[in-house]
Amino acid sequence: MAGTGGEAKTSGGAPAAPELPDASASTSVFISYASQDAAVAGALVEALERHGVGCWIAPRDVKAGALYADAIVRAISGAKAFVLVLSESAIASSHVGKEIERASSKKRPVIVLRIDAAPLTPALEYFLSESQWVKAQTGSMEAAYAKLIDDIRDPARTAPRNTPAVPGEVSAATGWAARPKLRFNWILLAVGTVFVVALAAVLVAKFWISSRAAQEQPVATTSPAPAAGVPAQPTISEKSVAVLPFLDMSEKKDQEYFSDGLSEQLIDMLTKVPDLRVPARTSSFYFKGKSEDIPTIARRLMVAHVLEGSIRKSGKHLRITAQLVRADNGYHLWSQTYDRQLDDIFKVQDEIAGAVVKALKVSLLEGSMPKAAGTRSTEAYTLFLQAHSIYLHASTPADREKVVDYLQRSLKLDGTFAPAWAFLSSMLSARAGLDDVPSAEGFEEARRAARQALALDPKLPNAHTAMAKIQLLHDWDWAGAQAEAKQALELDPGNDSALAWTGYVAWVLGDLEKTVEFLQKGVANDPLNANGYLNLGTALWDAGRLNDAQDAIRMALDLNPTVYGAHKLAGDVKLAKGDPVAALAEMNQERDEESRQHGRALVYYALGRRTDTDAALADLESRYATKAAYGIAEIHAVRGELDQAFGWLDRAYQQRDASCPWVKTSPRLKNLWPDPRFKAFLRKMKLPE
Repeated sequence: MAGTGGEAKTSGGAPAAPELPDASASTSVFISYASQDAAVAGALVEALERHGVGCWIAPRDVKAGALYADAIVRAISGAKAFVLVLSESAIASSHVGKEIERASSKKRPVIVLRIDAAPLTPALEYFLSESQWVKAQTGSMEAAYAKLIDDIRDPARTAPRNTPAVPGEVSAATGWAARPKLRFNWILLAVGTVFVVALAAVLVAKFWISSRAAQEQPVATTSPAPAAGVPAQPTISEKSVAVLPFLDMSEKKDQEYFSDGLSEQLIDMLTKVPDLRVPARTSSFYFKGKSEDIPTIARRLMVAHVLEGSIRKSGKHLRITAQLVRADNGYHLWSQTYDRQLDDIFKVQDEIAGAVVKALKVSLLEGSMPKAAGTRSTEAYTLFLQAHSIYLHASTPADREKVVDYLQRSLKLDGTFAPAWAFLSSMLSARAGLDDVPSAEGFEEARRAARQALALDPKLPNAHTAMAKIQLLHDWDWAGAQAEAKQALELDPGNDSALAWTGYVAWVLGDLEKTVEFLQKGVANDPLNANGYLNLGTALWDAGRLNDAQDAIRMALDLNPTVYGAHKLAGDVKLAKGDPVAALAEMNQERDEESRQHGRALVYYALGRRTDTDAALADLESRYATKAAYGIAEIHAVRGELDQAFGWLDRAYQQRDASCPWVKTSPRLKNLWPDPRFKAFLRKMKLPE
């Protein structure tokens, strides 16, 4: 979990310099640990701070809007000492390894709290050879804490020791911070445009048409075996390419939105080419700003080739350089530099995509090469890209309002720009569903924008998915949403957004087998997307496949230790497996107060702590009745209070709570299933009984 890599979204439109804690001024110790050891790390921090030793631990001390990786680097640089919770999980974590390397390069004293007997890798043996070691033994953690405190306070005690202590074991302890919203904000924030992959604050789905894999020519691979419940990675095809984010080489380095937009457009275009496997945007952009080499990137993305390049923009002039690299030997299959005017951007995109297809010898049906979606106004296109850039970092109502403003300005310049109308519709839906604006009015505005997009381009898949979003989330028109998603799939069988909304409809209708199948394909197509694994984990939890759900959650946390929703979901799974103590440790690591209280109310009830569960529930009812009625109904259902549960469920229906469509699949409502009132509620929702 915290103390490991990842990146948080900025709260503004364009990437900004993060405001980070001054570790040197307020913190004595940086705590490094793997996500699986969050409870141990949390207990350690509590003990150290109780004795006056200040600690810096992520995600607790990463300020809102800060870049996660930058916060880590600066905290290590300013820390008096570096404390490592060493375990088998930490040894396997690449993020922990990077933190150790950083501490070593800055010559920070390293103190190791070893909690299991897992052997070190040669690299760790090197970096930790001069560290101070403290062993943790069952029942004697206070002694370990005392020794750590002595070592931290007395620099002389951190002198090199070349022989690590033999570790004992440490019992589980309650953790600390991090938490997402209860409601399905992930689906509200999913935006479909030719540039915007369906992203989410919590859960995202991306899908890959598995029939493509059967036609590919395999290349040998040594990828590790997948976790249970997670589909095996396809063999690496010769007809596969990852599009990395193009570099902004402009003089002022202020055109990142433009270079990212070009990369995403190329991903979208190449994804439409039959028999060509192209990883989704989230996975390709995972390496942005990192120093991984091409072979490593290709191996992790399961591709044989990588397309990379740069953009230099000066006024209306563009210089775009692109090159296609064979990953296993570094051979350049194709490269080209384009000196053009901004008005030629769509033509250049077409030329690059065509050159890639030709170089990879992908056969095309006549007329099947996709074309860039253009606009007659370069200013409108620029505003569209800026709206997209703001969206990717948006976290507040003001951010989302700014996205809408940029799109409206774009459409004033070119009212025939259909992708901008589709994007605007999806953002208006998000604002309505997240209570940024009155729900009914917001969704009606979204409907008008979606209709305009469809009128301008009936063959635009994301216009159909924008309408499906309204029908699913606001109208609760399952047949209409299903028809729109189906039409989008017919227009573009590989469209991420179309596949996602098809999966969401299946989920709402209770077809969890189909849902899991879609989400597993999404993981295969987007293997470095933490949200994809979390989405899969949620569906597996709904389906009762608890061990598989745990595996998916673990992979999500390995990819992004601060991914929203992971600890709440982990707590739900552990509670379902009959381990409320471990579930409480997970719930306590969530940030959002509303959601944390929801999880605690459930766990306290399982532990028989009646006073505590009553207090948590009363707090939710008094403070969040207008926006958490569905979650409150779940708690009453788990507690066997059926009358209250149905009362709150009806209130959620009246409020059009965003979680209501998932009433049919929620494991927390199983106590309601035999009651005739539950079938009546399904009929009211027009869901199959």
